Parts: sequence; C-alpha cells; structure tokens
Amino acid sequence: MTDIRPLALITGASSGIGLELARQFAVHDYDLVVNAEDERLESAARALRETGAEVRAVRADLRAAEGRYLLLDALDGLTVDIVVLNAGVGQGGAFVDTDLADDQEVIDLNVTATVRLAKPLLRAMVKRGAGRIAFTSSVASTMPGAFQPVYNASKSFVQSFAQALAEEVKDTGVTVTSFMPGPTDTDFFRRADMEDDTRIGTMKKDDPATVAEQAFEAIVKGEKKTVAGSLKTKAQELAGKVLPDGVKAAAHRRMAEPGTGEDPEQPTQ
Repeated sequence: MTDIRPLALITGASSGIGLELARQFAVHDYDLVVNAEDERLESAARALRETGAEVRAVRADLRAAEGRYLLLDALDGLTVDIVVLNAGVGQGGAFVDTDLADDQEVIDLNVTATVRLAKPLLRAMVKRGAGRIAFTSSVASTMPGAFQPVYNASKSFVQSFAQALAEEVKDTGVTVTSFMPGPTDTDFFRRADMEDDTRIGTMKKDDPATVAEQAFEAIVKGEKKTVAGSLKTKAQELAGKVLPDGVKAAAHRRMAEPGTGEDPEQPTQ
C-alpha cells in the first residue's frame, strides 16, 4: 500500500453492503484491504482496482481464530485509517428448530469476531491518536427477533458495544460509528434461509449502494450512529424507540415466521 492515500479495511466485502462500502472508499481516494470468506472476493477486488485504488484481498473466515489471525497478520506494518467491521451472517427460523451449530456461527461472526478484531485495531488507533472504526449494526438491534432470535440479539450486542466504545474513546482522536441498515437487497436472506417463505424475505428492500453511501458519509464525519437506508427504514428505527418489546416481537414474527412469504401485506416492523 502507498503512504499517499489513506487506507481502509472492510470485512465482508465480496458483495452487498460491504462491497458497496469498499467502492465508496475507493472512489474517495482510499486504498483498501478487503476481506471475505468466499470466492467472490477476488472478482470484487479486481473491480475495485478499476477505480485506481490499490487493493489487497485477504480471503479468510472470521468465524475461526485462524481466519482472524490471517487478517491481522495481513495488516502488519500498515497504518489503517478506517476500519469497517461489516462481516455478518443471519439465521432464520424458530429457535427450537434451528441447528445449534448455525446459531453458534452467528455468534462467532457477529459477536466474537467483532470483539476480537476490534480490540487490536482500536488499540492501535488510540495509541496513534487517530482513526475511525465503524460497525455494521442493524435496525434489527432495536427489536426482539422472533424467528430470528440469535441474529437480532447479536446485532443488539454490536449496537451497544459500538456506542460504549464511542463514549470511551471520545477524547482520543478516534471516532466510533455504528450504522443501522434495514432489510437490504443482498445475499443475507438467502443465506439465512428466509428468502422465499418469509414476508421480510420477499418484500422490497433497500439498495445496498444507497445504504453504503449514507454509511460512508457518517463514518468520515465521525458520527456515533446513523440509520442507513430508505425513509421506511428510518421510520422503523424511530418506531423501535417507542413501541413496547412485546409489540415489536409480535410484529417481527409477522415478518420473519416461515410461511408468511406469500402474504401481500407488508406492515411496518
């Protein structure tokens, strides 16, 4: 990487919001380290290099300790100006029916990897007295996720974690941002087995490029929190501040319960 252009690290960057975020940084004159665990990472990196950015692709599964070490080793000797810990996974279905291994993968990536990567990366920024770190939270963090319980809980953790870190480092020259997308047109619902038979899986979703553009603006401005996406998504987050948990859990059930995908109604969560 060069010393002329600042450097951004984006995890989960092979597609969706992560790829669009990487594109935002690339067109705004950042070099990149991009990470994902799937084979699409190399083609994503090639596309990003067409912007003129220098791009290092690190294919590693962050659910495993070996993958996290591989990514951190790739950063050795580099000054990372901005970190976006975006990699995440979901799992739909009733908790009593889902495989425990699948639930654990959600925790391993969304929670454990987030903490284990944030620790050394944030320490380096605080020691340097400069840097920005961002976390992909979710509007789901504001509501109990009936038929998506581990995922929503994991994003509640990320949201609380990010806001706590923002307070801790506020006088260090480092900023911490959490950005909260709503349902977005990515691979998320297919990978979570929610694409075809749930209302949330079949409904119209936000454009990942729009989400990424709003998130990018919040990150570079050092905002502590932003809701990224459509006006509907922003309204969902506002509703989540005032509705009782029981009401939100019941509404989430109507969106996420298997078998609801053919229902044409799309009430706000």
